[in-house]
Amino acid sequence: MKYYNFEIGTFAGVENVIVSATGYTGSGGFEIYFKNDNAEKIWNAVFKAGEKFGIKPIGLAARDTLRLEMGFCLYGNDINDTTSPIEAGLGWITKFTKDFINSENLKKQKEEGIVNKLIAFEISDKGIPRHGYEIVNDKGEIIGEVTSGTMSPSLKKGIGMGYVPKELSKIGSEIFIQVRNKAIPAVVVKLPFYKG
Repeated sequence: MKYYNFEIGTFAGVENVIVSATGYTGSGGFEIYFKNDNAEKIWNAVFKAGEKFGIKPIGLAARDTLRLEMGFCLYGNDINDTTSPIEAGLGWITKFTKDFINSENLKKQKEEGIVNKLIAFEISDKGIPRHGYEIVNDKGEIIGEVTSGTMSPSLKKGIGMGYVPKELSKIGSEIFIQVRNKAIPAVVVKLPFYKG
């Protein structure tokens, strides 16, 4: 199945199941949509089919780490109703061929430029950036806030995203993340974090 497509059919003996190739981890995968009454039957069938491959259930935190390693935005963290897709680097999916809510302001922002930009960063020292931690400059002045952050198991270092003024968003720029009252050095990097 091609990425970002779906099919409706019978899955694990259950009719009208939607299977979509919209996995949110950057490593492929599928999402399965069905009625609540069928959850246990489908769960058991998936794990029986995957038994010989040693599949195991994982939680939301694992999915969140994988999506962050790929630089995928999470609504409520990296994007919300106070940010714009242009600031978040999602202009490629913002088409202005039709009018939509706030399209005039976003079109103006795309043409005139943005004030803040969502950046990706890697911690240069020991430390784990967390949602809500302050991003500061070398003088200790607050320039932004971490929107998503974690310890990357793939890269073995702290990674995160956050909004800073556009002029401080250049790849290679040094910033600092305020972790437990200590300014930990970090560097602005290009997404995705994980390029494997």
